[in-house]
Parts: sequence; C-alpha cells; structure tokens
Amino acid sequence: MYSETDLQSAVAAGALTPQAADALRAHVADLRQSPMADEEQFRLITGFNDIFVSIAAILFLTGCAWVGGSVTPWLGAALVTASAWGMAEFFTARRRMALPSILLLIAFVIGSFATVLTLLVPAGHIEGTNRTSMALAALAAAVSTAAAWLHWRRFQVPITIAAGVAAATGVFFALFMAAFPTVDTRIIYPVLMALGLAIFGIAMRWDLSDRDRKTRRSDVAFWLHLLAAPMIVHPIFAMLGVTQGNAAPAVAALVLLIYLALGAVALIIDRRALMVSALAYVLGAMGSLFREFGAVSLNVAITALLIGSALLLLSAFWHNVRGRLVSLLPQGWQMRLPPLQMSSPQPVS
Repeated sequence: MYSETDLQSAVAAGALTPQAADALRAHVADLRQSPMADEEQFRLITGFNDIFVSIAAILFLTGCAWVGGSVTPWLGAALVTASAWGMAEFFTARRRMALPSILLLIAFVIGSFATVLTLLVPAGHIEGTNRTSMALAALAAAVSTAAAWLHWRRFQVPITIAAGVAAATGVFFALFMAAFPTVDTRIIYPVLMALGLAIFGIAMRWDLSDRDRKTRRSDVAFWLHLLAAPMIVHPIFAMLGVTQGNAAPAVAALVLLIYLALGAVALIIDRRALMVSALAYVLGAMGSLFREFGAVSLNVAITALLIGSALLLLSAFWHNVRGRLVSLLPQGWQMRLPPLQMSSPQPVS
C-alpha cells in the first residue's frame, strides 16, 4: 500500500511525473467513490517493520535514560536527545519510516526539555507553581521549541510543527503562571481554550494552503488539529462541571448540543479530531443521564449503543451530510474548503 508521502517522494525522485501521480490519486479516489481530501489520510505505519523498529527504539532510549540517569538526571535526558536525533538520521532521513519518526521526534523534543530542566533544577521536577519554578519551566519549553524547529528544518516530519507549537504553548502557559501564580482555575480554563483556538487557527492556515490535501501541509494540519481539539473541548466541559460528575439533565442536554455544534464544525472543515476529543465527555454525560432516569445497570450499554450507532451512520453518510452543510456557506468559503462529493455508500462485492 502506497501512501501520499510515498507518491510525493516518487515525484521528487523523478520516478513518477506529477501528472502520473495526479492520475493515480484520481483513480484511487474514483474507486473509493470519494475525493482524496475527504479521506483525511496520514501515514502511521507501512508494515510490521515500523512496529519492530519502534519497539527497539523505545527499549534503546529507555536504556539510555536509565543508564545516564543513574549518573546524573541531565545526562540521561541528554543521551535520549542525542540518540533520538542520531536514529532519526537513518530511520527518518533515509528510510522515511512513519511511526519510528514520530516516536523519535517526540523523544527528541521531550529529551531537550528534560535536559534543560534537569540542568536548571537538579531534582528534575518543578516544585509547586511559584514564579521561579514556572520561569525555569518556560525556559526549558523555549529550548524544546527551538529543538522542534531544528528537527523540522532537517527532517520535516509532519508532527514536528504540532510538537513545536505545543512547546511554545507551554512557554506561554508557564510565563502566565509565573506572572499569576495564585490564579483561579476559572481563569485558567478560558486561557487554555483561547490557546486551543489559536492553534486551531494555525491548523486552518495549513489546511487552507492545501485544499486538495495532496501535500505534507495537510499532514501538518492534521496533527495541529489533534493538538487543538482537546485544548478547546476540555475547558468547555470542565467549566460546565462535567469533569466533576455534574450530569443534571440540563447539563447533559447542553453537552449534547455542544457536541452537535462541534460535529458541524468537524464536518465543514472535514476534520474529525474535534468529535473524537469530545466523545469521552459526551459518553460520560449521557451515561450519567441514563443513570439518573433509573437505567443503572444498562446505562453504559445504552450510551454506547446510541452514540456508536450515530457515529457509524455519520461515517457512512459523511460526504452527503458534509455536502449539505457546506452548501449553506457563502460561495467564497466553499471554494477554500476541501472539495465536495455527494455519494452514497457503495455495497461491498
């Protein structure tokens, strides 16, 4: 099975002409009765060798952290950082293996953060939320942001931009906590949601630059949406009290309405991350609601049945529902969104 990244690599190497690659994409889209943009594709694994290499890399990095950390904490973190970059030179730059590349990128960014933090704080962890601790955390996050930028310049793994943005968000949040160490959580949640919305805006900029989702920019946008979604969703439901078990009928109804609104946004932009991130809260709220009405023993089963059925139907008719929603938008917006194709599910022969 060939991924979009493989096609791009083949075009860059001259093995395929751009016209031939476009013809292959169109043929595959026609077979599936949906445009390639609607498939929201990204490459995670291409074979069992990805899993094999990932397991080996995790074991090796764990050994580096353990052995180096037995001498001093910063040495273990530094060994992980250096080893992750070294392995990426082969498995990412030369072999272009997806899952190992993702794991090595995460190890490199976290290792950079941990190296700086353990050099600044010998104990290796932040004590409380005082100004000094948060300032040190902000400095370590800034270094990991720079590390992500260097990794992107060298390897261009799509998840790297999301990792860098996450680190930069950590810088902002740590500085915010340093400035207001005793701030109430009622203020933190709106700040977190604002940061999530800002990341969502960045993701949309990447998405809008690749309407047909044929390039690496679409993969970058995918990971940014995956980062932004929980930062938007969690504060909303936390402020409603869902995370504290508040499942009054009015709250459960509001949760359902919010989920429908998030679903509409997900359909319009053709990204499913918002719906997936909010799913756990909806399941919890609906389960508690059924329990309130006396269905104690079957509340989980009934919730799973209803939500699962709705999501399966939405998946089957995704293109149709999305087409009707997008057609309500101004023409200028429609021309910037991924292309539409109204289709019915095809029988499997």
